[in-house]
Amino acid sequence: MTPRTALGALHIGALMFGLTGVFGKLAAASPAIIVFGRAAFAVIALAFFARFASNTGWQKLEAVDWRRLLLSGLLLAGHWVSFFIAVKVAGVAIATLGFASFPAFTVILEGLIFRERIRANEILLVTLVSVGLVLVTPDFDLASEATSGLLWAVGSGLLFALLSLTNRASSGRIPAVQAALCQNVVVALCLLPMAAPGLSEVRAIDWLWIGLLGVFCTGVAHSLFVASLAVIKARTAAVVFALEPVYGITVAWLLFGENPTLRMLIGGALIIIAIVVSSSLSGGSSKKSMTAEAASH
Repeated sequence: MTPRTALGALHIGALMFGLTGVFGKLAAASPAIIVFGRAAFAVIALAFFARFASNTGWQKLEAVDWRRLLLSGLLLAGHWVSFFIAVKVAGVAIATLGFASFPAFTVILEGLIFRERIRANEILLVTLVSVGLVLVTPDFDLASEATSGLLWAVGSGLLFALLSLTNRASSGRIPAVQAALCQNVVVALCLLPMAAPGLSEVRAIDWLWIGLLGVFCTGVAHSLFVASLAVIKARTAAVVFALEPVYGITVAWLLFGENPTLRMLIGGALIIIAIVVSSSLSGGSSKKSMTAEAASH
């Protein structure tokens, strides 16, 4: 893969990640069924990639690895369920921007968990995200769909931040594809009891959307990121990754007529700037860190 094709693969991967909310809205099914189906289809896609397209061998897992994968799988399940609840309640744009608050949570949690001093530029990051979320919210009535949906989306971002920290702790030992496959197995098993009663009622067209969500927005998108990071700098990948909300909101605007207001656009711009800033706090995210985040998105 050349640098040019790798950059193209990164943008395609970011587009696919951005379509997550779009396919979630198109599928007329409960968040539990959507997440179960996404995980099941993702397992198939990742297994195919690991078998035919990946040259990385699998790591023999120890007890501590299994515990981390179980924890990360539970966090991933919670992250996805809360995100799709936000999509159903408030729409793709608000859900995507609310989830994009995760860099601020990552900075705060790293400071609390690892007792690291929060620097001035990290305070700027948290401030940008906070102001962006205020602008994204049309009103602050907890009974309104927009506000409740944003809260679900921010909760999704918090869980993603916890998930990212968990993944980074084990990314040095476990190959990204192996970790992603194991996590999706955990997600599918966790959601099966809640999804099973309604599976027979899911329409064929909804299985198509869920299948596309699992195969392309999870398996293929993650695989493209892993492959492109072999020749692309992590800093470049982080900036492309920040375009995900732009892709998602644009497609939602074209398909569903979700017209963002000027206030929402300004708030979204601040959040996206914060994502770019967060990737530059330590001179750019490491490639292991980037693959760990891609694996869990």
